[in-house]
Amino acid sequence: MSETIGSYTERRREMMRASGKSQASTEQGAQHAAEQPVNSIAEDAGEAGRLVSGVPQWENRELTKEYTGEAVKRGRVDMPFLLLTLLILMIGLIMLFSASFVRGYYSGDPMKVFIRQLVFAISGLAIMVIGSIVRTKFISRWSYMLLFISIIFLVAVIFVGTKVNGARRWLGVEGGGMASFSFQPSEIAKLALILAFAKWTCDKGQAGMKTFRFGVLPYILVTGIMVLLLMREPHISASIILLVLAVIMMFAGGTRLVWFTPVLVALIAVVWVVGVVSAGSPEQESDSQNISDQLSQIQWAAGRFGYADGRIDAWLNPEADPLDGGFQIRQSLYAVGSGGLLGQGLGQSRQKYLYLPEEHNDYIFAVICEELGYIGAVLILMLFALLIIRGYWLALHAKSRYGALITTGITSLLAIQVFLNVAVVTNLLPATGISLPFFSSGGTALWIQLFQVGLVLSVSREIPQDREGGRQAKVRQGVLPQDGARLETVRQKELRNDGPRQDSAWNDGSRQDSAWNDGSRKEGVRP
Repeated sequence: MSETIGSYTERRREMMRASGKSQASTEQGAQHAAEQPVNSIAEDAGEAGRLVSGVPQWENRELTKEYTGEAVKRGRVDMPFLLLTLLILMIGLIMLFSASFVRGYYSGDPMKVFIRQLVFAISGLAIMVIGSIVRTKFISRWSYMLLFISIIFLVAVIFVGTKVNGARRWLGVEGGGMASFSFQPSEIAKLALILAFAKWTCDKGQAGMKTFRFGVLPYILVTGIMVLLLMREPHISASIILLVLAVIMMFAGGTRLVWFTPVLVALIAVVWVVGVVSAGSPEQESDSQNISDQLSQIQWAAGRFGYADGRIDAWLNPEADPLDGGFQIRQSLYAVGSGGLLGQGLGQSRQKYLYLPEEHNDYIFAVICEELGYIGAVLILMLFALLIIRGYWLALHAKSRYGALITTGITSLLAIQVFLNVAVVTNLLPATGISLPFFSSGGTALWIQLFQVGLVLSVSREIPQDREGGRQAKVRQGVLPQDGARLETVRQKELRNDGPRQDSAWNDGSRQDSAWNDGSRKEGVRP
């Protein structure tokens, strides 16, 4: 404890020197800090841990009661983030009911998909509450173990996984109705990657992240192993997400920007090679022949990824195979275009009548566009945008570096999945198999998403409550008095500033200074 107080004293001296205070006042303030109890030091550290020129001061923030070994009374969860999540989840259940009703009707149970998702949503809310209760300090202890377990799952799915649509991505037990249970290990791998890299960054510190040994090499090795296992399924979209998450966690962790240069150079080189190869020979006879050669070159490159060959072909030219490879994309675009400005109305989609495949899963956003129109789709995207912005705000104001990193990773994962899903539905990108969070059918995926929300809420509970404008913040600012004390009026402050002050508080119910002209004080009477 003495070392902690001593380190805080030295840090406080440096801060006071930087602010231009005199050496005498510095020594006096440092001596006063050393004599303060740990509670006062923790509160002062929380004040010092605020943003300085827009940069979080993590070292000062982490000098709290939890850091010094005393219990911390956690505050409330962040209500804007929680309410936005619940609102999006509620809209998602309504749209899932609308999108899945017709296919369920022809399958014999129109409510089957909705009831199943509703059960997972209710139980997922309980999981979210558990995630918000668990302290980030406990999560950090098990981060590496979760990463190890996720790698084991990725290995297991290659040998004993369930094969769906030509890809072996699922583990679980097949049964009837609610008895069947399956999940994608890649969903757990995304969360495990975030937690493990956040833990690694905190363990190695800012200085370690500046080196290649600790700031680059472990990220390449771990991400490379997971991506190779995902490619064996194959699961290209999950591989891309893991790569992007690794880069984001490296950047947020403080890896030197110079180490990102080789990656950018490699990407530019690949784009240039593809451009040169696809450009073809200048002796082409016509533009149509040139375009055909370009498509052939892209297909040849995509052929190395197996099933992705057909998806690339359908993405580039869905009209070439309107009844097979391009069927899903065409029906999705029909649904998006049919919505117009205000939409056909809730439940009035035509494409969900067995025209649009996966209308309740990956392509549910197409049904949203058709039924709610452009305005409804934009409003839903705005809700996602507000949720993502709020998540980054919580990361910026997090008390600990670990909490900031996991919040950054989880928020970035949400943003990536929303962007990829909308981009696929609108044919901006080839089909990737990425679901829309909180909307698409999938119980275990919803569980994981709500647990991630719970972790973000857990981080928000550790943020000092003065950001909420609570009573303690107002007491500290002098807007409200302490318990048992009276608030000093503006007139009393002016009188007190004119003469010498001999007391330091109003807690004793009397004043002995020169602020009162008559030399006496009556309860509740102003001078």
